[in-house]
Amino acid sequence: MSLTIALNRGRILKECLPLLARAGIEPLDDIHSSRKLIFDATGGYRLIVMRGSDVPTYVEHGVADVGITGKDTILEYGDGADFYERLDLGIGRCRLMVAAPVGADIDTGPLRVATKFVNVARSWYDGLGRQVTVIPLAGAIEIAPLTGLADVIVDIVDTGNTLRANGLEERERIVDISTRLIVNRASQKTRFDAVQTLVERLRAVTAPGS
Repeated sequence: MSLTIALNRGRILKECLPLLARAGIEPLDDIHSSRKLIFDATGGYRLIVMRGSDVPTYVEHGVADVGITGKDTILEYGDGADFYERLDLGIGRCRLMVAAPVGADIDTGPLRVATKFVNVARSWYDGLGRQVTVIPLAGAIEIAPLTGLADVIVDIVDTGNTLRANGLEERERIVDISTRLIVNRASQKTRFDAVQTLVERLRAVTAPGS
């Protein structure tokens, strides 16, 4: 039976496909042009493409043996996640930041925080002992402070260009992010050889100088 890999669509997918190809895993159809979501691949693998937030769910429930998604998604999924994090693939690097309007005073008093990383934001501010109201948003987080909905945002930052274009600046770095390989707990035991082979193949192609 083929080993099933859940893939995070979008930027991570674009970066991980060449990595998988170097490890000998290539979809038999063109993922970018096809409307399919499930693909057979070389080496006896099966690839499922989905929203990043769904990857941990598919892995935890054993529909996928392994998954490739960002550390931000894993953190947001929570400490009780029932899977193993096996490998840092070193792609999709960015950072999870607190950002605010340039020059805004956010050091004291209660804060309204807009974010799609609700659990991460609450945990961060709990650790700081700050009183906050977390406002969940699905997209266009940067406009929340501009419209008065929130005082700050917690969001992924890559170049910082979008923040600057919207009058925001980085204030606090919560955590550095990269793409990780996660493994279903049962698959780690019952399909150990297949899982370990995949881990070693990916480790070889992500090692410095590979």
